[in-house]
Amino acid sequence: MTRLSPGAALRRAAGGLATAGLLAAGPLAVGAPAQAAGPVLTLGGPAGTAVHPYPESGFPRKSSLGLTVDNPVQDGDGDGYVGEVTYSLDLSGIAGIADASVAEDTGADCEITGATAVCRDHGVRPGLSLVADFDLAAAEGSKDGARGTIVVTGSADGVTFTPFSTEVTIGGPDLVMKRLPFEQALQPGDVQPAPITFTNRGTTAADGVLLTLMYSRGLEIPERYANCEYSGEGPQEGSAWSTALCSVEGSYEPGVTYTLAVPLSVEATERAYDDTFVYRIDEDSASGRTAQRAGAPFTRGTGPELALKKVTAPARSVDLEPRDNQQEVDFRTENTADFLATGGKATGSAGETVTAEVGFRNEGPAWISRIRSGEPVATVDFTVPEGAEVTGKPDSCQGVTAAGTYREEQLGAPRYVCDTSMTVRDGAETGIPFDLRITEVVPDAAGTVTVRNTRLAGPGLPFDPEPANNTAHLVLNAGDASENTGGTSDGTTGTGGTGGSSGGDTPGPTPGTSGTPGPSSASGSTGTTGSAPARTGGPLASAGSVALLVSGASAVALTAGGVLYATTRRRAPQG
Repeated sequence: MTRLSPGAALRRAAGGLATAGLLAAGPLAVGAPAQAAGPVLTLGGPAGTAVHPYPESGFPRKSSLGLTVDNPVQDGDGDGYVGEVTYSLDLSGIAGIADASVAEDTGADCEITGATAVCRDHGVRPGLSLVADFDLAAAEGSKDGARGTIVVTGSADGVTFTPFSTEVTIGGPDLVMKRLPFEQALQPGDVQPAPITFTNRGTTAADGVLLTLMYSRGLEIPERYANCEYSGEGPQEGSAWSTALCSVEGSYEPGVTYTLAVPLSVEATERAYDDTFVYRIDEDSASGRTAQRAGAPFTRGTGPELALKKVTAPARSVDLEPRDNQQEVDFRTENTADFLATGGKATGSAGETVTAEVGFRNEGPAWISRIRSGEPVATVDFTVPEGAEVTGKPDSCQGVTAAGTYREEQLGAPRYVCDTSMTVRDGAETGIPFDLRITEVVPDAAGTVTVRNTRLAGPGLPFDPEPANNTAHLVLNAGDASENTGGTSDGTTGTGGTGGSSGGDTPGPTPGTSGTPGPSSASGSTGTTGSAPARTGGPLASAGSVALLVSGASAVALTAGGVLYATTRRRAPQG
């Protein structure tokens, strides 16, 4: 399988990428910080790169080396460094070991002369950015196990660069995960064995292995092994994912296949609907475990130890082909989720501005997700009551015409469509606050609130068995006869400019991800007089948004530098 280079991954990341998981090939290394009066920029890349040995026939296979620079200036503090920059690679340390060339898709202005590579650029933007991609191939006559070092430096007026070095090794382990024949159409409560199996197809043994198991909210691994640690535990957690990291000691030899001594179990819980199970194998190391944890809290298991055994018989290094270390499977569980629209009441005089909240809640039992595509689960469609004008709205809501078509001016629209995030947890309640100026007191003025499919042409929710409660009402200046606001429950009454139902889903962050959940809504907002500013915020909050993450159609790059990226695509609003 062809690896996508770190450079290609960073370019795909520009503008909207979320780090989607902890399933990386290995940690990134960076240079040590230096003391300097001017700005200090840090060069980095993979701590080590393994290269396939020189073949007996044919052309040598290439490995990718991506180099980065980190400018600690924050986005809001300026444009970073805006001068000419030169990056130099000293390749003399890999002479006779590996040959370097500029990658075809690097997009950088680089040239190699003798044992030196020079890349030139203008400016360094804030944060982490790509310097260049290089290809490495074993030199003719090189020996398996040979090692050398590439040293990277930088120069620019008034700037200090911390140097960086990466070790290049000929040969190494190549841990290849076997794909398991799971049954993918499930019922809640179904349990399947997962006899995790992998082969070392490399040239050297792996000194211990790290098994990473990542499973979405509707799945569970019942066993809790003593040599595993677990994050995202329990339905009370905000994460869409749980992760298990299992360290298994031993020497895992080239040409040998290993499997679990006792298969672990994968269970579809009562919450299951669309779910994913990811299983990955890497050579174990303290730095690798730290990178996989990504700062998230983990709890050690208390059961027996997870162990491996040989299936076939036949120096520590970096995996030759990290892309084949991982497998994943998608499950569809026969289940339902009842999305119930929520409206409310608000009272105000002509000229007053009140804050009212509309939304929905997931009565379950299933959680609903679109973690493969990153698309919204549903849309909240809100028609503004007569005699009111919207003066403030969340950024995640689009103002449209009464017919649901595009509208340039966003405030004062007769109708709003608000996409949810890509995950909606079971039990989650999402509130969407709007600031409404009362232009005319119309008794019992009712606006419609509908939770529907994202496309108006097919508004039904395929997982929802109770479409009757998908609509509710927001009532302004209700009389005694207007008690029911829709759905299956009354909205919260409001007086003196107070309106909207309380409560919003408040997810916690997902471990190992840089995908940012949308903000939770305010509870029991209080109306104000005068105009209200537009509200800020991302997609509607509901359950730890995480875009997956893996190979193939999900457009993901697993890089030797150790970062797993996935694209979160923002759709144009659908009326």
